[in-house]
Amino acid sequence: MASTVEQNKAHFKLKELGCTSTILSLLAPPGPVSLSGKTQLADGNGSNVAAQYDTKFEKSLQQLTEAIQSRLDFIGVDWADDDDDDDYGLDDDDEHDDKDGSDEKRAEEDTLTPNSARQVRLLDYACGTGMISRALGPYTTQCIGIDISENMVGAYNARAENQGLTKEDMFAVVGNLAAPDDPEPAALSGPEFFNFDLAAVGGGFHHFDDPGFTAARLVERLKPGGVLFIWDFLTHEQDHDHATHGVIHHGFSQEQVRHIFEEAGAGENFALDDLGSGVVFPHGHGHDGQPLKRRAFVARGEKKKKNENA
Repeated sequence: MASTVEQNKAHFKLKELGCTSTILSLLAPPGPVSLSGKTQLADGNGSNVAAQYDTKFEKSLQQLTEAIQSRLDFIGVDWADDDDDDDYGLDDDDEHDDKDGSDEKRAEEDTLTPNSARQVRLLDYACGTGMISRALGPYTTQCIGIDISENMVGAYNARAENQGLTKEDMFAVVGNLAAPDDPEPAALSGPEFFNFDLAAVGGGFHHFDDPGFTAARLVERLKPGGVLFIWDFLTHEQDHDHATHGVIHHGFSQEQVRHIFEEAGAGENFALDDLGSGVVFPHGHGHDGQPLKRRAFVARGEKKKKNENA
């Protein structure tokens, strides 16, 4: 029987990507948006919005997916499978006679059976239809998404089901970790919503009223040594209509991001990588329908391990 990791690799082929996150859906929303917990996507036609963004931002999402997948070492999680050429769980022993065939490596790989595979869990916050989950799904054993939009959660779960994934592999729920008046929502209090190896936010921090508050809530749900990972935009000149399109912060400097991570409890081994200005959102950011090119970054930091001094 193929292992969970094998199944994930089969389901998460890059050519099957092309899905977006809630945050990307906010890049050209139909109305005011805030991720503070007070308002959300003004989506009388929200189900259409969720469906259309897959193709609307396809090229941009492809760029971001490739950028994330090429930075697995940067993210720094002990992935379930970080080698696309590995065939864990297969009985084809002849394939072990490759050019770097090390007996020790083969012995280690052979221990990764379906029953003993290392568990690597991802919390995908503001998940939308699941771009982050699909980018990192091949290297984890479970992805759990949280989003304030029922339509986005529905699209996320429908995609997972259509790809043959079970709830043990990937699922999303409606929820909000960005509301100061409800810092510990009852709906997200179960053990399945804690002890993650990685908590990720794809393009969401500039939409949060208080990014530091939300980051701290995510770090609380990491296991000791777990990683907080985000992609977002570097600081740019303020545009006249951002406030009406749910943009609370107009990008971040490296020092701002470092401060957010440190205050949230994920400042260990902090790193930020500039992705450059090549990410283009073809339908603009409320800019009269004109394409918008933004300079994006990825950042990561770790929650302290229990044996480390406070």
